[in-house]
Amino acid sequence: MDVKALFKKGIEKQLLDVDDYIFKPELIEMTVEEGELTCVLNSDGSVNIFYTKAGITDVRAAARKHPFTSFATELHHGIYDDVIDDVVGNVNDIIDSHSKYFRRSKVLPLTPALGGNDAVITEADKY
Repeated sequence: MDVKALFKKGIEKQLLDVDDYIFKPELIEMTVEEGELTCVLNSDGSVNIFYTKAGITDVRAAARKHPFTSFATELHHGIYDDVIDDVVGNVNDIIDSHSKYFRRSKVLPLTPALGGNDAVITEADKY
């Protein structure tokens, strides 16, 4: 390897060190599968993907994959599609699941379970 190639390689290494750069924060929002997807580019170069649907929110963090490409271009080319698929899938799994303890149709009794017949119910307990 000659001196020119060594010099060029050293400059490229310095340019590709993302930790030395400050990025302009960006926010891109859209509706995906009846939920709200928010993609955030932070000033340190990290990316956060938020997905909210039916009151359930999940978030993932990703490293910037192509620091010299605009964030919108990265999203349009599907660079973060794997992360978005994970977030959307996780939220949908939570929505489709059911608790064995908490049911919407389960009615809680008005009387305390441990008090027996001697329990005193005040006005505050009724609400």
